[in-house]
Amino acid sequence: MLTDNHGRKISYMRLAVTDRCNLRCFYCMPEHGLDWLSRTELMTNEEMLQICGLLVKMGIEKIRITGGEPFVRKDIMQLLTGISGLNGLKELGLTTNGVLTAPYVPELKKIGVRSINLSLDTLDANRFFTITRRDEFSNVMASLDAMLSHDMEVKINAVVMDGKNTQDIIPLVELAKELPVSVRFIEEMPFNGDGHVYDGLHWDYVRILDEIKNKYPEIKKLDDPAYSTSYNYQIPGHKGSIGIIAAYSRTFCGTCNRIRITPQGELKTCLYDDGVLNLKDLMRKGASDEVLQGALLTAFSHRPADGWEAERARVAKTGIHESMATIGG
Repeated sequence: MLTDNHGRKISYMRLAVTDRCNLRCFYCMPEHGLDWLSRTELMTNEEMLQICGLLVKMGIEKIRITGGEPFVRKDIMQLLTGISGLNGLKELGLTTNGVLTAPYVPELKKIGVRSINLSLDTLDANRFFTITRRDEFSNVMASLDAMLSHDMEVKINAVVMDGKNTQDIIPLVELAKELPVSVRFIEEMPFNGDGHVYDGLHWDYVRILDEIKNKYPEIKKLDDPAYSTSYNYQIPGHKGSIGIIAAYSRTFCGTCNRIRITPQGELKTCLYDDGVLNLKDLMRKGASDEVLQGALLTAFSHRPADGWEAERARVAKTGIHESMATIGG
């Protein structure tokens, strides 16, 4: 079993395959986009498969593919097919904004992808355009329909933002009344990418739950699965469930089992750190799997106790501004 210096099991990796995205969500990046990485700075499929294979041998059981938006990478299905065939991997999932996803759903199901996280902050087409700066709401909903028609496990991720979409909390909750989806509300985090000052959290996980309780006082707490980042709830009579992720409050750090790798090969042992090891650079210098494994184990043995410790170190070194698109958000 793979563990860190605090005795926490490490079994889940989020692999960002690109920094590019076909939406421009204001909380993630500026309207004009970012200074995209050149193709040579991104890891190749072969490099990603090498790292995934090594980490699965070391103890990683679950891999989730993220971006940016994974489906803007033209060879994404080739990569997913390769990862799905790794011996020892128990689960392969992905996170998508749904703009391009619908046509891929049958093939995703065929290669063994069972779980998809769909980013969707509102069910109002006009607010969707305001938040994302793109008129793609109908395509996202078509992808949701395709996922459900193929019996995918769907988690809808909604970032709760003061003055932007708090009126969508209840409509999103009601989506889980008729559909077998998990609707998960995420605290806004101080990663914005466009230089605006983050002035604190106005909607934390307690306030989000209170808002739901005002409408549905009968809501019941569920037992949370091991290593869950969300507090999970059920409303009687609803097919789906509700989750609340305290991403900024960081209440789940004590049981965190996940690591992240960015598109350029940077290992992050915490979402809030500034990267602790560049695996792509090591591979391109000819490092063997044994050398890579040693470097990974060293990084895991210096993992921050929680996101607050990681953020303090990062801010002192580099400052706070970073885009979620570049770190697998």
